[in-house]
Amino acid sequence: MNQHIIQTSNFSGKTHWDKAALASLVEAGRIHSRVYTDPELFELELDRIFSTSWLFVGHQSEVPSPGDFQTRVLGRTSVIMVRGKDEVVRVLVNRCRHRGAQVCETETGNTKFFRCWYHGWVYDTNGDLAEQTGDEAYDDSMDRKAMGLTPVPRVENYRGFVFASFAPEGETLTEFLGGAAAIIDLMVDASPTGELYANGGSHKTEYRGNWKLVGMDGYHPLHLHASVMETIHRDPDSGIGSTHRSNPFDDTAATYTRDFGHGHSMLDFREHRIKHYEQHCEFIKKTSGGAEYIDAMHKAHGEERARMLLSISGDPHLGLFPNVQLIHNQIRIVTPLAAGHTQVEMIAVRLGGVSDEINANRLRHHESFYGPAGAGSPDDTEVFERVQRGMQAELNPWLDVSRGIAREFTDVDGSTVGRISDEVPQRGIFRHWIKLMTQS
Repeated sequence: MNQHIIQTSNFSGKTHWDKAALASLVEAGRIHSRVYTDPELFELELDRIFSTSWLFVGHQSEVPSPGDFQTRVLGRTSVIMVRGKDEVVRVLVNRCRHRGAQVCETETGNTKFFRCWYHGWVYDTNGDLAEQTGDEAYDDSMDRKAMGLTPVPRVENYRGFVFASFAPEGETLTEFLGGAAAIIDLMVDASPTGELYANGGSHKTEYRGNWKLVGMDGYHPLHLHASVMETIHRDPDSGIGSTHRSNPFDDTAATYTRDFGHGHSMLDFREHRIKHYEQHCEFIKKTSGGAEYIDAMHKAHGEERARMLLSISGDPHLGLFPNVQLIHNQIRIVTPLAAGHTQVEMIAVRLGGVSDEINANRLRHHESFYGPAGAGSPDDTEVFERVQRGMQAELNPWLDVSRGIAREFTDVDGSTVGRISDEVPQRGIFRHWIKLMTQS
C-alpha cells in the first residue's frame, strides 16, 4: 500500500516544531493539514511571518485630514493609522506607555488627542506624550520625550497603500512587492487621475477556519459558485457578463494563475477581458459619465494601456502575502485570530475622476457578490468552515495542491504561470510560508 495514500499524522502530540519538522509539512504538490489546524504553528506564524513581513495597514484615503485615524490589528498588535497634525501618516501601537491600556477604542474617526482612560495620560496625533497626570510625582530620570506612543519601526507607502513592518531591518517594500507592484497599478490607474478612495466604509465577516484559506483560487468558482456563474451568462450585458461571454474560469479561456514570489499571486484575466473591450465600453457608455470616463482614460494613459485598464475595470485580482487582497472593487484585509478563526474586512473602493453613477455601479456590483447578503462570499465562508472541520481528521492528513504542476511555466517577467484552475497560487504561497517559518 502506498504510504502516502493511507497514513495517520506523523505529528500527533507535537509540542516543538524544529526546522526539520516544519520543512516536512510542505512538499512539491501537497501540504500537511496541520498547517491549517495546529495552534502551535499558528503562534509560530505570528512570530515568524506577521512579526517580520510587510503588512498592509490601510489606504491613505482613509485618513485624509489631520487627526483622522483608523485602527487595525496586525498579527495580535492593535495599531492606529493616523494623519498627524504635521500631515504625516503614521502607524502607532495602540497602547499607553504607562500601564499598557489601549488609547483608542474607536475603529475610525477624527481627534486631536488619544487619551488613556486608566490613568489619564494623553498623546497627540503625532504620537507624542502631551500630558502626564500627576507629573510632580515623576523626577527628571523620566525622559518624557521618549514616552510617546510606540511607532511601528518601518512604514512605507506604495501609491496610497500603507504598509508597515515590525522588523527594524529587512527588505524594502519595493523588494517585497517585486513584480506585484505593477499589478497594484491596475487598480490605481483605473482612475484617470490615479486616485482611489477607500473611506466609504467597510463590512467584516468572521469564519471558523484558517486565515490561509482565503482567496486566490481559480478552481472553485465553476463549482462552489455555479449558480452565480449561470446567472452571469444569462445576463451578458450586466457589466460583469460583458467580459464573461466565454467562461473565464474554464481552462480553455485565456485566463491564468500567476505566482510572483514572496507568496504574492494573481488570477490573471487581462488577456481574456481585453478581447471583450468593445462590449465592455458599450456597457460603460450606458452609465452617466461613461463616455467621458473612457475619453479621460485614453488621454491619461494612451490608447494601448487605456484599453487594458478599462477592460480590467480596476480588478487586479491580486493577493499580497500575508494579509491583503485586491479583488474586484475591494481591498480585502485578512486578520488571523486563531488557527481556526479568521476575520476578513472588505473595503469598497471608489475611483477618482469619474462620475458618481460609475462609482455607484461599482459599489452595487461589490455588494451583489461580496456583501453580507451577496451571492458569493457566504458560499466561501461556509466552505472554509467545512474545510476546517474536515481537516481535524488525523487519518491521511495530506492535502493535494498538485493541479497543473506539470504544465506551469516561467514567464519572461520571472513569474510562474498556470491555467486558471491550476494551483499555482497555493504552491507559491506555501513555498514562501515554509521559507519564513524555517528562517532563523
